[in-house]
Amino acid sequence: MIEPDTSIPASARPATRLAIKVVPGAARDEIAGPLGDRLKLRISAPPQDGQANQAVCRLLAAHLAIKPRQVEIISGHAHPEKLVRITGLTPEQVRAALT
Repeated sequence: MIEPDTSIPASARPATRLAIKVVPGAARDEIAGPLGDRLKLRISAPPQDGQANQAVCRLLAAHLAIKPRQVEIISGHAHPEKLVRITGLTPEQVRAALT
């Protein structure tokens, strides 16, 4: 699911919500591809003390050519299924960069 984030005022810069599934403890950080209506990410960091969540933000930021602080986990902090807000990019830009 890639959709506009309507919780951000329209006058602000664009924001997009992205549904992801995270598999921590993988051999390397990578985008595995679509999984139903989510994007599956494999992360090498363990799911301890927010390490995997930080790695998710860095991985998405690198693929989207933005700063990690522009990627924010807004739900699912302690679960594999998460909802991420990406500021500064439209849903179309996110889709193009991740496919």
